[in-house]
Amino acid sequence: MANIASARKRARQAVKLNAHNSSLRSTLRTAIKAVRKAVAKGDKAAAAAVFQQSMSTIDRIADKKIIHKNTASRQKSRLAAAVKAMA
Repeated sequence: MANIASARKRARQAVKLNAHNSSLRSTLRTAIKAVRKAVAKGDKAAAAAVFQQSMSTIDRIADKKIIHKNTASRQKSRLAAAVKAMA
């Protein structure tokens, strides 16, 4: 455990920040899974609608630097390809 007051405060802040970032990462994963699930069901219109919402979520989380912008771009690209490939 930290001995200096500023280090103790920093440790408390780190716990809160970690919880917040974990929540955002969970939201990101849920958004990606929602698109994958919609694609698996086969309804292209529904999948496109869910994809639009997920793109917003992915961009928002990348802007907060929870994930790297290139990772966000790669995820969006793969989801877009999956939606586009639907019959």
